[in-house]
Amino acid sequence: MRQGWRWFGPEALVTLDEVRQTGATNIVSSLHQVPIGRAWTEKEVRERQSLIETTPADRSPLVWSVVESIPIPDAVKRKGGEAKAEIEAWIASLEAVAACGIPIVCYNFMPVVDWTRTELDFVTPTGATAMRFDHERFAAFDLFVLKRPDADRQYSAEDRERARVVFEQMSQEEVAEITRIITSALPGSTTEPLTIPAFREKLVAYSGIDAARLRRHLIQFLEAVTPVAEARGVKLTLHPDDPPRSLFGLPRIASTAGDYAALFDAVPSAANGMCYCTGSLGVRADNDLPAIARRFASRIHFAHLRATTREGDGRTFHESAHLEGDVDMVAVLRELVAEDRRRSAEDTIVFRSDHGHRMLDDLDKTVTPGYPAIGRMRGLAELRGIMHALGAPPT
Repeated sequence: MRQGWRWFGPEALVTLDEVRQTGATNIVSSLHQVPIGRAWTEKEVRERQSLIETTPADRSPLVWSVVESIPIPDAVKRKGGEAKAEIEAWIASLEAVAACGIPIVCYNFMPVVDWTRTELDFVTPTGATAMRFDHERFAAFDLFVLKRPDADRQYSAEDRERARVVFEQMSQEEVAEITRIITSALPGSTTEPLTIPAFREKLVAYSGIDAARLRRHLIQFLEAVTPVAEARGVKLTLHPDDPPRSLFGLPRIASTAGDYAALFDAVPSAANGMCYCTGSLGVRADNDLPAIARRFASRIHFAHLRATTREGDGRTFHESAHLEGDVDMVAVLRELVAEDRRRSAEDTIVFRSDHGHRMLDDLDKTVTPGYPAIGRMRGLAELRGIMHALGAPPT
C-alpha cells in the first residue's frame, strides 16, 4: 500500500518538503483553482504534476497518484445524462489526467453540500481540537436559521424542541459561525460560502429528486465516463456520503454497502471503483467496515483512513484519533493489506490519513479544516505501525 498525503497546491499551508518529512510518498491533489464545470487542460495538469514530481537532487521523490477530485457539476446530479455539456467537460478533465499518467480519480455525488460539520474546533480531552457534527445544532440551523420549508416534518417533536432550546441559547456570533461552516464550499475551492437565500434556492432545485432518481443520474454519469476511464487505464473511486444519511431532506446514495453494490451491478466495469473512507462509513453503526472492505476489495483503489466516535444520541459524532473511536483500524487494515498483497506493484492501494486533530504547534497556526500537518502525521505514523505489525510495511 502506498502512503498518500492530500496537498492543496502551491498555496497550501503544508509544503511539499513538509510532506516528505511525514514519510508520505504519494500526493493526492486537485486543480482547485479551476472553476467547477470547466474542463481541465493537459497543460494545467502537467504544470501541477511537474511541481509535485520535479525532485531536487537532495530530496525524496514524490508522485501524484490520486486526483481528489474532479468536482461533478450540480447539473449532472440534478439532470443525469441530460447534462451532456457538463459530462463532456468532466470527461475532458479525465482525459487530461489520463494523458499525464495519473491512475486514480476520486469524486463524490453529494447534492448541494459536501462533508458537513457544525464545529471545526471541538476541544477533545487532550486539548487538541477536532471537527464535530452535532445533530441538535444542525437541526437548530435547519429549522430556525435556514427555515427550510417542511423541515419540521423530518424531525420528531422531541428533536424540534431540543433544537429550539439550542437555537435560543446561541449568540449572533454562533449563528453566523455555524452558517459559515455549513454553507462553505468544498475544501480548497475558490468559491465563496453561499448566502442563506442562495442556499435555499439550491435546495429548491432538488425538489422531486429522491434517492432512486439521484442514483439513476449517477448511473447515467458512470455509463458515460467509465468506458473512457477504462480505456485510458484510470480507476474512478466514489467517496461515501459524509455523514452517510440524508441532510436537508436531500437524498444520499453512497452511504451503505447496498448503495455501492447497486452501482457496481449497474456499471460492472473494473474502472468503477470505491474510495473506502472509514470515517464516513463508520458514522453508521450498521456499516460493518471490515465486511465492506472484504466484499468490495477488488473495487478499492483509494482509502481514507480515519476514525469517528458516535456520541450518545447516535447521530452526533466527532473525529477521533486514528486508533480510537468506533473504527477497528486493525481489522480494516488486515482486509486492505490482504487485498493489496494479491495485486501487482502497479495496482497497489493508495491510502492517506484523514482529518487529523489540530494539535501542538498547529493550534497556533491557520490550517485548512481537517487537514493540519501534525495530526495527520500522527495518524499516518499509527497506520504505518499497524501495517508493519501485519508484515506489510507501506511504500
